Amino acid sequence: MHGRATYWRWLGAGLAAGWLCCLLGAQPAGVGDPPLEAQIQAHLQAGEFAPAAALAQQAADPHQRDALLGQVAMAQAQAGGRDAAVRSVAEIGDDQARARILAQVAAQPMGGGPNPQGGNGPGGAHGGAQAADFDSLIDLITSTVAPKSWEQNGGQGTIAPFPTGVWVDAQGVLRPLLKEAATGDLAALRAARAQRESQDDVRRRSPMRMVSLVRLEKQIQLGLAAGRQPDEAMQMLAGLRRIRYVFVYPDSGDLVLAGPAGDWTVGAEGRVLAADSGEPVVRLEDLVVVLRHMLSGAKSEFGCLIKPRQEALARAQEFLQQWSHRAVRAEGRKAWLEQFRAQVGKQDIEVYGLDPRTRAARILVEADYRMKLVGMGLEEGVPGVTSYLNLIQLGPGEKPPAMGVLRWWFTLNYDAVLTAKDRLAFEVRGQGVQVESENEHLTARGERVHTGESEPLNRKFAESFTAHFDALCHKYPIYAELRNVCDLALAAALLREERLPERIGWHLTCFGDPAGYPVELSEAPKEVDTVANCRVVNRTTFVAGVSGGVWLQPVKLVQRQAIEVENYPRLGTTRPAAAPKPAAPDRWWWD
Repeated sequence: MHGRATYWRWLGAGLAAGWLCCLLGAQPAGVGDPPLEAQIQAHLQAGEFAPAAALAQQAADPHQRDALLGQVAMAQAQAGGRDAAVRSVAEIGDDQARARILAQVAAQPMGGGPNPQGGNGPGGAHGGAQAADFDSLIDLITSTVAPKSWEQNGGQGTIAPFPTGVWVDAQGVLRPLLKEAATGDLAALRAARAQRESQDDVRRRSPMRMVSLVRLEKQIQLGLAAGRQPDEAMQMLAGLRRIRYVFVYPDSGDLVLAGPAGDWTVGAEGRVLAADSGEPVVRLEDLVVVLRHMLSGAKSEFGCLIKPRQEALARAQEFLQQWSHRAVRAEGRKAWLEQFRAQVGKQDIEVYGLDPRTRAARILVEADYRMKLVGMGLEEGVPGVTSYLNLIQLGPGEKPPAMGVLRWWFTLNYDAVLTAKDRLAFEVRGQGVQVESENEHLTARGERVHTGESEPLNRKFAESFTAHFDALCHKYPIYAELRNVCDLALAAALLREERLPERIGWHLTCFGDPAGYPVELSEAPKEVDTVANCRVVNRTTFVAGVSGGVWLQPVKLVQRQAIEVENYPRLGTTRPAAAPKPAAPDRWWWD
């Protein structure tokens, strides 16, 4: 409070001068005016960035407009106003031009260079605009904003310069208006706004959340240039739990992933899970890793292998041969199994297609390893999923299967990819993941011989794991994490095969550049303990070992002849006709 006055608004000196120049100086070029470029340069030399930016926005040619905005941004950066520079760059339409200017802005040292007018940068000691012309600003305000309310015109409102700007006491102007609006339109507007803000909560549950990859990349790129890391909502892709749709908007240049979404929390094992269902959310870093691989032009498939070593398998064969005529007593079975595992030793981990140090690669390896634990009875399954060893039921005199290597591996499992006739809307249907199986023969030297066949019990375990995959995902979220990676793989393959980025002029200047958006890397997994177990059947000890991996080939599912075109316009109506204009310039998701 200042006497009976109330502070209505504080205007910083730079902001005040910029506003004044916008009102008085940034007028459209008319007949006889200097060229637009010359006017902008004059403003920049005077440190008047706001009118320079306003003039740049008036350029009719998009390329010229982007170039002029780039000049404004560079001048702001050289003056030490990096945040202001980033805001100017945000108005650049071409993503390649925006990325180029952002790199130049980021290379500028904080603070400005020497200025012949004094201080640093174009604007003097503080690197901003020149000292504000308070007299002109005050004249402008008192002549345009309720003129009769100001003291010099017989009213109660006062206005005066302030050390850091302009101080306005608008008691005589605003108090009656606030009283009149308290129960009228303003109250209704406030209530509507509160409801809208509730609906705009990124953590609110939604059956259809839409995430624009183009807008998301832009906001992340701008934030990084200003020294800000992606916020939590960005890292969690606005809470997406599955990717069900891909929508294309050529007019607005948007490429959208859509699916169910909602609130998230940190659950067991440090996983980020949906607060209500326990499903893992789709993660930004996995999206970036998979996109880079799929759009790199390299082979589309990726995955991992967990492989036993040949010399270890040979030792295991010899060990079993030595025990072939001796029974393993129940009390010594655990120690015997440990001896067997010691003979097999470690298995090698190989990740192909993805950087093995990324989170996405670790998901592949962990999901594969834990599936094998379930298959060997070393980790509990769910009702309907019985371990391979427990599936062995032999009658009197029957012998258990010969020692070999079981192969189980994850592959994609989608029912269909549908598209509208204009190929601007795509729907992904299906569970996403399945387990396949094979029996391998072992030679005495430990060589594995592929058979291409799976004996009934081996096949039964793989089929039961696939059939109860949703229940397994609920019990062990790592499998749902794998499904999310599969969804991302299919969506990225769709972008690749349909050339969707080219159709909207998106160049992935941030997501596609490891230097532009570095993902977190950790130690790559290289080896793992052998998964093996034994069971005594008819007084004979049966031992099983397993290998396998994850093998994802998404391109086969999205080749043009593989995508089913709808005969009725359901997808066309599911996809909104146009990407909505965001409520805020930085909005990248909506419901």
